[in-house]
Amino acid sequence: MQVWPGQAYPLGATYDGAGTNFAVHSEAAHRIELCLLHEDGSETAVELRETDAFVRHAYLPGVMPGQRYGFRVHGPYAPEHGRRCNSAKLLLDPYARAVSGSIDWNESVYGYHFGRPDSRNDLDSAPHTMTSVVVNPYFDWGDDRRPRTDYHRTVIYEAHVKGLTMLHPELPPELRGTYAGLAHPAVISHLTELGVTALELMPVHQFVNDHRLVDAGLNNYWGYNTIGFFAPHNAYASWGDRGEQVLEFKQAVKALHQAGIEVILDVVYNHTAEGNHLGPTLSFRGLDNESYYRLTDDRRYYMDTTGTGNSLLMRSPHVLQMIMDSLRYWVTEMHVDGFRFDLAATLARQFHEVDRLSSFFDLVQQDPVVSQVKLIAEPWDVGEGGYQVGNFPPLWTEWNGKYRDCVRDMWRGEPRTLAEFASRLTGSSDLYQDDGRRPLASINFTTCHDGFTLHDLVSYNDKHNEANGENNRDGESHNRSWNCGAEGETEDAGVRELRERQMRNFIATLMLSQGVPMLSHGDEFARTQGGNNNAYCQDNEIAWVRWPDPAEDEEGSLLAFTKTMVWLRRDHPVFRRRRFFHGRPVEGTHDELTDIAWFTPKGEEMVQRDWQAAHAKALTVFLNGHAISEPGPRGERIADDSFLLMFNASADDLDFVVPVNHGDAWQVVVDTARAEGVPPGNGPKVAAGEVLPLTGRSLTVLRRPA
Repeated sequence: MQVWPGQAYPLGATYDGAGTNFAVHSEAAHRIELCLLHEDGSETAVELRETDAFVRHAYLPGVMPGQRYGFRVHGPYAPEHGRRCNSAKLLLDPYARAVSGSIDWNESVYGYHFGRPDSRNDLDSAPHTMTSVVVNPYFDWGDDRRPRTDYHRTVIYEAHVKGLTMLHPELPPELRGTYAGLAHPAVISHLTELGVTALELMPVHQFVNDHRLVDAGLNNYWGYNTIGFFAPHNAYASWGDRGEQVLEFKQAVKALHQAGIEVILDVVYNHTAEGNHLGPTLSFRGLDNESYYRLTDDRRYYMDTTGTGNSLLMRSPHVLQMIMDSLRYWVTEMHVDGFRFDLAATLARQFHEVDRLSSFFDLVQQDPVVSQVKLIAEPWDVGEGGYQVGNFPPLWTEWNGKYRDCVRDMWRGEPRTLAEFASRLTGSSDLYQDDGRRPLASINFTTCHDGFTLHDLVSYNDKHNEANGENNRDGESHNRSWNCGAEGETEDAGVRELRERQMRNFIATLMLSQGVPMLSHGDEFARTQGGNNNAYCQDNEIAWVRWPDPAEDEEGSLLAFTKTMVWLRRDHPVFRRRRFFHGRPVEGTHDELTDIAWFTPKGEEMVQRDWQAAHAKALTVFLNGHAISEPGPRGERIADDSFLLMFNASADDLDFVVPVNHGDAWQVVVDTARAEGVPPGNGPKVAAGEVLPLTGRSLTVLRRPA
């Protein structure tokens, strides 16, 4: 075999049409062998003799796409000093573009013998672990164009590749649970008809099924257990795992773009699947443990702010380089449109505390590629001071956990929620205005993958996670949920009607709120997990989306109502403003009315005592469509219809008075007390000063034409 010196950059395996360049970084290694794996289980070892800035590299003519490979690292094994090199372990390339196979959890994949954590294990892991794959980078993107949807026009749909497609009745069996399934016309048409503009995929980076879960007959279904930051997860591929998964993912992105749908990836750069000191040696640990992970003062152990056993070392230049290289790769080569960063507070821990001035944010801010896509933070982790909602830099948007909590409290009837609800409804200026951000920094949601589904939020007071095998101890216990009078499924018609109304209330509130709405997959047709609020390990019908029968008439269904609310939002810029409300008339509009006003159910403008009243659970909001301060894309003035939003979160029916001096003639366009949520045909017309009865726990929307 010919071995040429090759190049130290780019890292990973790079095929150029004639051969492949291999490059891997390790400061700990004394010697690194590249192992080419053959179908009979044998391997050819090639020592990487060339070294530049701790990068070992070589070019091998004739090595083609589909070739499986791994690394064996010779170096110090001294866990007490944080060093864990062991050439008996075949290691994944951190920059592998594809990964083949899976782990069978043989003892050999660990650095110690079971029951003896201080021992050294020199069993060969190659027959029992995953392998890296050389990938052909060439793909015909044709005229693929990124939708580049502005945030104020964005509607995000959070989904799981397998969960969304596994039970879809119109998908062929071989496409269910795959990237190709996402690209199927039946799935795409559902998203476009719903009005979705961005598909946020739960982790698709190559991840690992935990040993503990496999032994229990379960799987790491959610995928927040990454081992390959450049590789699409191989189990979601319908064609094969020798690089085919890369092509299949690209084709899915291309098909979604053709439908005008952006692709956002939920990424997990805060930790890896290698876990704590008792975890397996799969890649990073064996390459350069000290450079990749945050270690405690006792170097045998790992600092953990993620709840998973380890945290990546965010002050390591090589870790930062790997993350930025990964982000750029997914944007430039895989054409994705943005990222949602799991436990993003950990990425800001350059030392111990969360620091918004950390190097990671500096790198993102100046990067000409990454800074131009959607960047969404999950603004918390499990470490000290980890809850950072509202504290990320101006370039970022955030999952607004305070929005979720407040809206849930409002609709379950908690006292003293009106003032905060008003802030959440109008874009959370208390969180985002002081640092120059706008309402669009708030990613609004009431449900997501983590916690109850929308159906379960109104059907269960308590979690029911028995299927997870942890005696119902896992998952959040304080869900701010309300079962409407009966725990779980019930035949009580009154309870069922109230639950359906509450689901409409949540959907309507989400779409009427300033900021960026995010729906969780299946909520539009009341998906249930049977009360399981932590279905991370349920790779089965508990977590998969059960699609409604397409033959059923959807008129009056929650799906039809959701579509109505999404399109109402899209048709009316007053619900998706780019700037915060001023609470005063807008200059140059020739309208003396304020851009927003707040009223009691009696139609009187609210004063301080109304906001502070513990019993108050109802209000009316006036949105002035003639007082939108921001210009249109060509600098033009934006004029819209005006709206009255009437919220009755109390248990009692209340009479609402239509405010005077804010418009004479109004029409009801949404009424969540109705089974279909919207009045048939033209809704009833009401005049200023007229009394409009609202059912307990319902909302009504009135429109006044521009």
